[in-house]
Amino acid sequence: MDKLSLDGLNFETICLEVDRKILTITLNRPEKKNAMNNVMMDELNYALTYAKQEDAIRVVVIAANGDIFCAGADLSRSESVSNVPKLPNADDISLSLRHLYKPVICKIQGSVLAGALLIVTNSTHAIAVKDATFSAPEIHRGLWPFMVMAGLFRVMPKRAGLDFIMRGQPIDASKAKKWGLINEHVDKTNLDKRVQALATELASLAPETMKFGLEAYEKQDSQDFNDALPYLKEQIAKCFEGRDAKEGIAAFLEKRKPNWD
Repeated sequence: MDKLSLDGLNFETICLEVDRKILTITLNRPEKKNAMNNVMMDELNYALTYAKQEDAIRVVVIAANGDIFCAGADLSRSESVSNVPKLPNADDISLSLRHLYKPVICKIQGSVLAGALLIVTNSTHAIAVKDATFSAPEIHRGLWPFMVMAGLFRVMPKRAGLDFIMRGQPIDASKAKKWGLINEHVDKTNLDKRVQALATELASLAPETMKFGLEAYEKQDSQDFNDALPYLKEQIAKCFEGRDAKEGIAAFLEKRKPNWD
């Protein structure tokens, strides 16, 4: 695939901002509760693929405008027009997130519903406001959150997750934290500060090792234990040969801060 560019592109459903090695992707359909239509899915995939190719981007933050983080799929099927191309062989959003191999922080300023859980469960971090709620209400519409399950049961206990999707009842941020759906919840006034601090910290850490480690994490996650151990042993050896490890060890021995740039 040719290298992607943002030049000349007009994103209709999301906003992009790059600042100090952090790309913020903001869902921007507040009038539709940020429900995901085909255009938004294409634009998200493009933005995530762009973030993966750019070494200058070390962390991705996914935020949203409006009162709702995301209401899942746009069942009204309303579409907008965008000149952002649909990438050939584009991954599902879940795979785009898991295969980014960079930290992804969900900045959850409002409630999360249905398919929006794909974003939350497949990001590396999720920080929510205290009054956010989380729900998988598909059963009440005669549907089932099939695609959500892949990520959901990798972060939530099985019985908790089953009850969550079988009854379709919302849970609050406190229970979402207890069940592993989010890392933490904060007051609305502290959300910006907390996410910025975490993103800045992650962006300051060894970037090549971060990518290498997250790729290994994703691959071993689907392996049997007996297969994962020899695979991870191989990755340790490769990691020690990497530029970041050499710089980190040298900095330790020389009693200085490492320079990852």
